[in-house]
Amino acid sequence: MRFPMRLNYDLTRYIMGNKMKKVEKYPLVLMLEPTHLCNLACSGCGRIREYADTITEMLSLKECLDSVDECPAPVVTITGGEPFLYPDIFPLIEGVLARGKHIYLCTNALLLEKALESMKPHPNFVLNVHMDGMEETHDRILERKGTFKIAMAAIKKAKDLGFRVCTNTTIFKETDLLEIEMLFSQLTEAGVDGFLVAPGFGYEAVGESLFLERRDIERKFEQVYEMSKRFRFFSTPMYLRFLKGEKQLECTPWGNPTRNTRGWKAPCYLITDAHYPTFKEMMAKTEWDKYGVGKDPRCAQCMMHCGFEPTVVEEIGKSWKDIWEMMIWNLT
Repeated sequence: MRFPMRLNYDLTRYIMGNKMKKVEKYPLVLMLEPTHLCNLACSGCGRIREYADTITEMLSLKECLDSVDECPAPVVTITGGEPFLYPDIFPLIEGVLARGKHIYLCTNALLLEKALESMKPHPNFVLNVHMDGMEETHDRILERKGTFKIAMAAIKKAKDLGFRVCTNTTIFKETDLLEIEMLFSQLTEAGVDGFLVAPGFGYEAVGESLFLERRDIERKFEQVYEMSKRFRFFSTPMYLRFLKGEKQLECTPWGNPTRNTRGWKAPCYLITDAHYPTFKEMMAKTEWDKYGVGKDPRCAQCMMHCGFEPTVVEEIGKSWKDIWEMMIWNLT
């Protein structure tokens, strides 16, 4: 099975519960950013630029756990910044797991090998390592030599210790997909459990030279979709078919709400129009109908997983073909 039984059960129960209660808008994944501090300055990262003025600020451990309690999403992605720079990262992990939530901890892996000494494998815990290519490309994008070797060594050690590990790869305009296939082959040999793949989104703070427009995305992801038949992707087949232009999906911006040092970010992980003090206020006051392709020009090129993978959840039940595809995909 592609995902642990417990995650499948908890997500299904949560989704069905909301449908039975006729809740129209509910989150699936909480994007928790306890700090925006990072030990890298990656070319495609908008966070360290968008939050440059508040980059040294951090949420307290209590604020983090209160946010987890406040947002009903069954999955928490601990991200940033680099989460292992957050002083209370290990109590935070323990606190989230104690609440029965599932964690995907996003890291560049530079501090991972040392951090493994302070963590234990848990069925609800996944390490998500950012990998953007083979050694030369990865080091260039992360703007530091040696990062690829450090990440690979940490991944192998994590797998040896019994941790569940996936990787996250951003496809940029100049990404060589043959190189990505080589990367996935090497990561598969290292025992990585699965791969997340998504197109890069053009942050205003970064500029446009790195990023794909919608037609470029569709061309690139025709090849990525074929690649998903040979490797263990965590990105869903419906989302991949959307990326290659075969499936039409509308964005679900509330599906992955973001909590950071400024508050609850609205309307989504990528666009910032406001920060609210509470999750409830963010959900109630954000004018959701204003956003999406054809509504807000900032959304025109976006096909990011944080907005469209939650839509897949809503779409699956509308077609027996989609249900069957997801069942086969999850079981293989």
